[in-house]
Amino acid sequence: MAVQYTAVFPLPFSTSRLIDAFVLILSIFLTLSLVQCTTDSSDVQALQVLYTSLNSPSVLTNWKGNEGDPCGESWKGVACEGSAVVSIDISGLGLSGTMGYLLSDLLSLRKFDLSGNSIHDTIPYQLPPNLTSLNLASNNFSGNLPYSIASMVSLSYLNVSRNSLTQSIGDIFGNLAGLATFYLQNNQLTGSLNVFSGLPLTTLNVANNHFSGWIPRELISIRTFIYDGNSFDNGPAPPPPPSTAPPSGRSHNNRSHRQGSHSPSGSQSSSSDKELPAGAIVGIVLGAVFLVALALLALYFCIRKNRRKVSGARSSAGSLPVSTNNMNTEMHEQRVKSVAAVTDLTPPPAEKLVIERVAKSGSLKKIKSPITATSYTVASLQTATNSFSQEFLIGEGSLGRVYRAEFANGKIMAVKKIDNAALSLQEEDNFLEAVSNMSRLRHPNIVTLAGYCAEHGQRLLVYEYVGNGNLHDMLHFADDSSKNLTWNARVRVALGTARALEYLHEVCLPSVVHRNFKSANILLDDELNPHLSDCGLAALTPNTERQVSTQMVGAFGYSAPEFALSGIYTVKSDVYSFGVVMLELLTGRKPLDSSRPRSEQSLVRWATPQLHDIDALAKMVDPALNGMYPAKSLSRFADIIALCVQPEPEFRPPMSEVVQALVRLVQRASVVKRRSSDESGFSYRTPDHEAIDTPF
Repeated sequence: MAVQYTAVFPLPFSTSRLIDAFVLILSIFLTLSLVQCTTDSSDVQALQVLYTSLNSPSVLTNWKGNEGDPCGESWKGVACEGSAVVSIDISGLGLSGTMGYLLSDLLSLRKFDLSGNSIHDTIPYQLPPNLTSLNLASNNFSGNLPYSIASMVSLSYLNVSRNSLTQSIGDIFGNLAGLATFYLQNNQLTGSLNVFSGLPLTTLNVANNHFSGWIPRELISIRTFIYDGNSFDNGPAPPPPPSTAPPSGRSHNNRSHRQGSHSPSGSQSSSSDKELPAGAIVGIVLGAVFLVALALLALYFCIRKNRRKVSGARSSAGSLPVSTNNMNTEMHEQRVKSVAAVTDLTPPPAEKLVIERVAKSGSLKKIKSPITATSYTVASLQTATNSFSQEFLIGEGSLGRVYRAEFANGKIMAVKKIDNAALSLQEEDNFLEAVSNMSRLRHPNIVTLAGYCAEHGQRLLVYEYVGNGNLHDMLHFADDSSKNLTWNARVRVALGTARALEYLHEVCLPSVVHRNFKSANILLDDELNPHLSDCGLAALTPNTERQVSTQMVGAFGYSAPEFALSGIYTVKSDVYSFGVVMLELLTGRKPLDSSRPRSEQSLVRWATPQLHDIDALAKMVDPALNGMYPAKSLSRFADIIALCVQPEPEFRPPMSEVVQALVRLVQRASVVKRRSSDESGFSYRTPDHEAIDTPF
C-alpha cells in the first residue's frame, strides 16, 4: 500500500513584510540604473564650455573641461534628475570670465544661479529656454538684457540687479505670463517702465537706474514696488489707450497657498498581517523577478543610448568643420524651435494699434502695426540740418542722402532723406508699415531707428548718430585710423555684426533679410563697437536696383553668386556678404579693386584658395597690423570665412553658428592669461616672438 506524504512548509512571511522586501529590492535596482546612466551629452558639453569660459576655476570641484559626468560625479552646485541637469547654483564663489555660448542646450535646466561673482561681458543671447529661476545679480555684466528672455515662458524669478547693464529695456516680456519677481536695481538702464505693465508681478525693484517717463498705474498696485533713484515725471500718468489694458484675469496680489495633503491614518487593512498561501508567495516572487529583469533591460538600453550620445558629442567637439553638413543640426533645430515657438516682434492681435494715414493717392489707409518711433515734422528736420545743406551731408546711398542733424536740446541724430523718385507708388504706400517694422528692431549692434517723417510728400528716417565713421572708410581710406583696428578690434567688429545678423535672421519673426550688408553699413562708435545700419530697409529697395543687370549687381563685390545669377536673395546671401566683410577685416583689401593685378581684383576669388594654406594666409594679412596677431586665431578666422563664402547657399552656416565659432575663437585665445596688474589682457607671441597684449 502506497503511502502519500504531503510536505508542509511554514509560511512566516506576512503580506506587508513581503511587499516591503519587494519594494526594497526594486528600489535598489532602479537606483543602480539611474546612477549608471551618464549625464546627457548636450548637458555635459554645455557645462564644459561654461567651465572653460569661467577660466576653469579650481573652486568648482569635480568640474572638467573635457569628458566627465556632472550627475554621476557630483559636480559642485549641479543637481540632476536622472541624466538631465535641472539646477546649477554656483553663487558667491568669486568666479570670473564669461558665461560661454552653449547655455541654450541645457533644455532641462530650471534653476540657474550665478549671483555674487565677478563674471563680465554681456549676458549671452541664448539662455536655457526652460528656466523658472535666473539669478545673475552682483556681477559685472554689461550691455542689455538678451532677447532670448522672450522665449523663457516658464520664468517666474529674474534677478539681474547690481551689474553694469545699460541701454533701453526692450519690449521682450509679453510672453512671460508667470514672471512674479523681477529685480533690476543698481544698473544704468534707461527707457520707460511701460514694458512691465502687463506682467503679473508681485515684486519689482527698479531703483537706482536711469528710467524716465511716467510710472504706469498697473505697477503702483504691485505688492512690493521700489523705484527711487530714477528720473520719473511728476504727476499722474496719462490714461493708457483702450487697447493696451492689461490682460484680464491677472492680479498683482493673487497669492496661491498650497495646502499640505494628508490621508486618514486610522484605517488599516484587517488582513495586513495574515499569512499567505504558498502559491501567492511564489506568484509574488516571480513577479518581482520579472520586474527586476525589466529594470536590468532598461539599464542596458540607458547605458547604450548614452554611449552613443557621448561618442557623437566627442566626434563633433573639434574645430569648426569645413562643411556645415557635419554640424549638430538636431541641436540647432531644437534651439531655433525653442525661440521660434514664442518669440514674435509683433504684439498679440488684441493689443495692436490702428493708425490711420492719407496715402499719396488721397485714400485713407489703415495699418495694424504700432510705430514706436517718434514722428518729426519736416520743419524741425530742416532746422536741425540747416535745410539739408551740403555741410551737414555725411553719406549717400541707393535710397537717398544722409545728413547730420543737430537739435536745439543738443541731441545729434542722423537723418536719411529718401529720394521719392526711388520709390514706386506701392512702396511709398508701405512706408509707414516699413517704419513700424524697423522701429521695433532693438539690438546693441543695430543702429536704432528713433524717428520718421511722412508729411508734405516727404519721407525721412531719423537714426541714432554713430559718430566714428564706418568700417569701409576706416579700412580703406583713412591713413592712420586703420592702425587703431588691432586684431582684437577686428574680431570684436566681426562678432558684433554677426550677432546683429543672428538677431535679424533667427530672433525676429519673420526673419529680416538685410540685402545690403557691406562694410560701409557697419558704423563704429568711439570704442570701435560695430552698429549695423539700414536694417529693414529692404522693403523700400528701389525698383531701379532690382532692374540692374546681373553683371552690375555682381560687380559690387558683396553679392552672393545665387543673387548675381538669378536675383534670389535669402538669409544665406547675407551670410555670404558677411564672409566678404570678414575678408576685408583680414586682408585690408576692398571686395573689388581694379587697381590691382587682374588675378587679385576680386577679393573672394583671390583669397578663397589660400584660406587653408598657413604660409599663404600669413602673406594675405593686412599690412597695417604689422604682424601683430596670434597665428592660431588668424587660422580659425579664415576657417569661418571659408564656410561663409561657399558658392552653394545650403552649405553656408546659419549666423548663430557663426557667432558661436567667433566666441570660441575669442575664448580659446584667452586661455593664456597675462599675469600682470592688468587682469583684462592676454599675451600672445607672433611668429617673431613679440608679445602682444590683447584685452578682449
